[in-house]
Amino acid sequence: MIGVSNGRKVGITGLGVHVPDRVLTNAELSTLVDTSDEWIVERTGIRERRIASDEEALTDIALPAARGALEQAGLEGKDIDYLVCATVTPDMMFPTSAALLADALGASKAGAYDLLAGCTGFVYAIAQAYAMLSSGLSRRALVVGGDVLSKILDWEDRSTLVLFGDGAGAVVMEPVDRGGFLGFELGADGAGGENLWYPGSGSRKFEDPESYVKMNGREVFRFATRIMVYSAEQILAECGKTVEDVDVYVPHQANRRIIDYAAAKLRIPPEKTVVNVERYGNTSSGSIPLALVDARAEGRLRDGALVLMTGMGAGLTWGSALVEWQNGSANGGATKEEL
Repeated sequence: MIGVSNGRKVGITGLGVHVPDRVLTNAELSTLVDTSDEWIVERTGIRERRIASDEEALTDIALPAARGALEQAGLEGKDIDYLVCATVTPDMMFPTSAALLADALGASKAGAYDLLAGCTGFVYAIAQAYAMLSSGLSRRALVVGGDVLSKILDWEDRSTLVLFGDGAGAVVMEPVDRGGFLGFELGADGAGGENLWYPGSGSRKFEDPESYVKMNGREVFRFATRIMVYSAEQILAECGKTVEDVDVYVPHQANRRIIDYAAAKLRIPPEKTVVNVERYGNTSSGSIPLALVDARAEGRLRDGALVLMTGMGAGLTWGSALVEWQNGSANGGATKEEL
């Protein structure tokens, strides 16, 4: 699926993130599995990650992120009429994490649901929010992306344990006067699903599934390095843009080697590429918003900056979004009283 924006202009007007307090370093991991700081850094670029406590579920780390996004947008929960939460680790299958967040935020008028698209979930979710807003079905949307992957990892499996961390991000999306999203490209390849999957987590019966994430690292790496480039090239061409037009490249923070390969293949220089995988690891649906906050802190998200976001993950799924960033340009589409 690929398309350019042709409705009302829609942009991001608020951005917030939150991560658990606990920092798990590579040195600590080396006491749990056969690994070392040098081995992990060389192969992934990751030095540490955040890990949720036994008592923390997804909504516990997503709620502060959502509140931060609302605060930056100058809104309250009651102003939101559409809430989508991208995650593969909800508090429970139902009620959905989105419904729980809507209740906690006081978003009593919001349609709320969870979306499952692996690490690409955040890109899928902002595409859906854009469609709702540009068509007029929604006036103010809150998109949450986050995961607590530590809850579903095999803590004796080095191949997955060293890669993942916990974190969440959220964005407020509204009609804007200037800039906004230019287009989206989304895709899925279920034939490759067994290369990154969670058997025993649903209605399909498996014999002794163990209920842990399982990954064929070699095949996922091959998929990621191909699809990250393909998706970015596709959306740029569809929107009539070139790589030279991109000011900020925000790739999914899966692995430093994947990021470096994609950026080099696209010919996007390091100074335009946002990388924070060394601090957080792969936070799945929380990855891109966490990187966006770093880009904002570094002053990269200036008015008019062309921002390219690209993700890939379980499914196998992928997706890109292209947005002309504007700070403080929301027209709201409706007053708080109307909502």
